[in-house]
Amino acid sequence: MDTDEVSWPRGERSLTNRGRWGADDDRGTLNFITAAARVRGVAQAMTGRVVSLAHSITPVPMAAPVAFAEHSMPSAVLQTMTFSGSPTPALTDVLLINVHHARSTHIDALAHIPVDNTVYPGVSLAEATAGATVSRSSSSAFVDGIVTRGVFLDLAPGERLAENHVVTADDLAAAEERQGVRVESGDALVVRGGWVAADDPFGPLPTTSLSAVEWMAEREVCLYAGDIGDKLPGPSGGSPVLHNIALAQLGMPLIDCANVAELARVCAEIDRYSFLFALGTIPVHGATGLPVNPLAVF
Repeated sequence: MDTDEVSWPRGERSLTNRGRWGADDDRGTLNFITAAARVRGVAQAMTGRVVSLAHSITPVPMAAPVAFAEHSMPSAVLQTMTFSGSPTPALTDVLLINVHHARSTHIDALAHIPVDNTVYPGVSLAEATAGATVSRSSSSAFVDGIVTRGVFLDLAPGERLAENHVVTADDLAAAEERQGVRVESGDALVVRGGWVAADDPFGPLPTTSLSAVEWMAEREVCLYAGDIGDKLPGPSGGSPVLHNIALAQLGMPLIDCANVAELARVCAEIDRYSFLFALGTIPVHGATGLPVNPLAVF
């Protein structure tokens, strides 16, 4: 559905997309990815150079009791090796994946964060999770893959943002001007601040402001990825605008724990900041998120 064919609820453009594509919508800002947006993305693949935006994961053997709290689990993946001797000898394994682990590059489904006991596009939490699965705004929106143009904005070329820096709309606009690129409707936005949150989740990390989310909404960004996210609860946690507003209200999928170091190096080397963004997931329905390996193709 093209965005010029719909209107905002009650004719008022506020910082929400709830109701914009109807009560049955589970895709949110992925609706901005039109055929034209995909073609614009495919046109960016000119040399065949590919960069992964995911952190690699080394599984931990599941040989002893472990803690399963999100940030205390020793790895995003626990592994049990098995051996099959019949009819053909084979090594197999069972993997236990903590999707939202701090070191797992993953995409959040829109139902991941409830607000006022509802999930996007305004469904009650009880209805969305009836049956011990997620029936609305789940990982089902990702099973056909995401292909569009990606735009990379490096907010601190060659260094990293200052401690506790709050990224604003002006920061994003300044990066656009510096790099000679413009984010358009249906683009995937990838942002670098130069920090790895998993190294010190409660440290003085940069975070994102409401004005930055407003900027993304105005540009009709289809998804956000980067090394800058929302801070974990703490003295300097701030307001989690990416999860509470961009994800839950705008319906914008978030790729948490993205690895943008190599992307920054390649973009600076070739002086190009747009690319074909391609993301595939295992076709699992009804989950709050899935591990991903997003690819930037130049």
